[in-house]
Amino acid sequence: MKKYFNIIILFFSLTAMTLVACDDDSDTEKPIISLIEPCDGDRVQIGNPHGMHIEMDLTDNEALGSYKIDIHSAAGHTHNKAAESHTIERVFDDIAGKRNAHVHQHDIVIPEDFPEGEYHFMVYCVDAAGNESYVVRTIELTLDEVEDEDEDED
Repeated sequence: MKKYFNIIILFFSLTAMTLVACDDDSDTEKPIISLIEPCDGDRVQIGNPHGMHIEMDLTDNEALGSYKIDIHSAAGHTHNKAAESHTIERVFDDIAGKRNAHVHQHDIVIPEDFPEGEYHFMVYCVDAAGNESYVVRTIELTLDEVEDEDEDED
């Protein structure tokens, strides 16, 4: 009797492993980020209360999860968050569950205590399955007034 019990357990174990191993439905495709604004070399005014113009299209084959905007100094390029006091990092999850999202926002204001200079503007996008992609642009933060091209469109 014990022999048959072991065979039955072995049969169910092998069946379960086969079903798990044959699961080709898992999402391994990374989301796509089409960053429209800012462009490489764009100038962004420090302290502008209207926020910086950000525009992009996010797409995924299954479902988007969230996106993160990270702005940090390009000098030294250590990416050590503890050492970088002038960093902005914001996560947005208003795209969750969508396959396509057009993002047009002015939610990020560069604080007045940020020094002028080159910064990396990074967008990370994670889909519902945890796949991540990112894009990087180099922007210049300045105290000078910068004309927002988006205002001309209104």
